[in-house]
Amino acid sequence: MTNDVELPAGFWLWAEDQTWAEPLPDGHVRIGITALGLKASGDIYMCRPKPVGSEVEQGRSVGVVELSKSIVAVKSPLSGVVAKVNEALEDKPELIHQSPYDAGWLVEIVPSNLEAEKARLAIGDAAIGEAMARWAWLNKLDTTPS
Repeated sequence: MTNDVELPAGFWLWAEDQTWAEPLPDGHVRIGITALGLKASGDIYMCRPKPVGSEVEQGRSVGVVELSKSIVAVKSPLSGVVAKVNEALEDKPELIHQSPYDAGWLVEIVPSNLEAEKARLAIGDAAIGEAMARWAWLNKLDTTPS
């Protein structure tokens, strides 16, 4: 597991809402929540991604998660059409916390405006680290590795 202000190699960051995008070889993009975003939100008890065929927009809801005291929209880092939903989350929403960059992904989309929207994402270790550290600082989160 990486520390809270890192993403696996090849991932992109929508820093404002702490969601990630992973471009896949088939042209789809997998989407999930960063470890830092999860640290800020607390435990997730339920996850309801938008269904296959739904259109999503960058910065708009790609699904909702239920926390201990609220229901929160998960914002998509890119626009597109939902092609696949992580059905394992229906029975095991804890996968989001246990494996945020692997088994805990939310949806895969077919991106509709990839080249234009990529410019709004943090891409590369330096850009991602800086954006996540700033977000952590603004949200008064301790990101010291444990």
